[in-house]
Amino acid sequence: MRRLGTGIGWRPEIADAVEGMPGIDWVEVVAENVCPGHLPESLRRLRERGVTVVPHGVSLGLGGADRPDEGRLTALAERAEALGSPLVTEHIAFVRAGGALTASPRLEAGHLLPVPRTRDALDVLCENVRIAQDALPVPLALENIAALFSWPDEELTEGQFLSELVERTGVRLLIDVANLHTNHVNRGEDPAEALAALPLEAIAYVHVAGGFERDGVWHDSHAHPVPRPVLDILTGLAARVAPPGVLLERDENFPGPGELERELDSIREAVTVGRAAESAVGGTAVKGAAAAGAGGVGVLAPPVAGARERVAVAETAVLSALVAGTPVPEGFDRVRMGVQARALAAKRAGVVAKVAPELPVILGAGYREAFLEYARQRPMRGGYRQDALDFAGHLLKLGRPGDAGTLRELREWWLDRSGPAPRKRGFADRVLRRLR
Repeated sequence: MRRLGTGIGWRPEIADAVEGMPGIDWVEVVAENVCPGHLPESLRRLRERGVTVVPHGVSLGLGGADRPDEGRLTALAERAEALGSPLVTEHIAFVRAGGALTASPRLEAGHLLPVPRTRDALDVLCENVRIAQDALPVPLALENIAALFSWPDEELTEGQFLSELVERTGVRLLIDVANLHTNHVNRGEDPAEALAALPLEAIAYVHVAGGFERDGVWHDSHAHPVPRPVLDILTGLAARVAPPGVLLERDENFPGPGELERELDSIREAVTVGRAAESAVGGTAVKGAAAAGAGGVGVLAPPVAGARERVAVAETAVLSALVAGTPVPEGFDRVRMGVQARALAAKRAGVVAKVAPELPVILGAGYREAFLEYARQRPMRGGYRQDALDFAGHLLKLGRPGDAGTLRELREWWLDRSGPAPRKRGFADRVLRRLR
């Protein structure tokens, strides 16, 4: 696997800081946030300096019951080519459910949700991965995700699930050590056991990020400093194999450049300590990798039509409980499902405020409470921009907010954006709107 070195997640908020940081070998960019024909100037300058840029997808949903969407695959391929990337990455997760396989409305999670570690889910995932690999111009690597809840009656451990995935498809792995810590706190899974079971030769690179614990639940926030337990897991991984690349993720509450550089130094130190301790585990890593197979892409795939239907029913029931208020399926921890539902609604509120920043301005302090009330019973049906329109339309139908001026401003905002093109305005309309 190509050596990447030490990197950081590129975000517009820290673009200038990233350009000025010493020792940055590569960056990762959220694939859905860049346009191939209009790359940010900061990314252009980094590429001209020889800094590798890797697109990281979040919306493909390869763990879902449906076949991967051709349009999303094409978009991911275009970004890899525009950025000259050596690989692209995505997640082992599902992000939507319902639709034709269940004869039910399509539901969007707006976030990454864990797939059941069952034979059915693995069969579906493997076929989806092969479809994606055929559509992409560069190798694909998949990330293990953080989870707030567990599926009942799972048939495989995390290590077994990932090892068989690699053996059957030859896909690479993006190992997020922060997610291993999250799953340790939330699901009682031992990070050391998970690492011991991984096919280490398949690792493309490693993610490191921070989070916080509240009421016994670890939230993978990407908005806090990297804690010591996550760095210790990184050291344990580095004691088994030299990671081709390690990357710091930060998505919110961005600190100054100095603090980011100190976090990167801590990550480098954790890897160095692990590599120095490699002799303590001897040939364990090599044996583990060999046992996992060399990416047996020739393994025959079982028929998955029936598996797709069974996975579709299961994932739709879970997602409906999380975003549409239907009963929690039997066997799930209702408390944890409630935590996940609230987290999804909070994420929706935060992202809608970013893609439609006028709404918090128009609604003021009442925006968040109003959106969370809306989100409790109304699932997202078409991405965050559509969610913003649906939320505004919902308020308008209820005649809210009660203030006439605010209601008029919200109606104007909705009318401007709900049609196929912006409304044409006369001179008087433009003057009045500017005055308001």
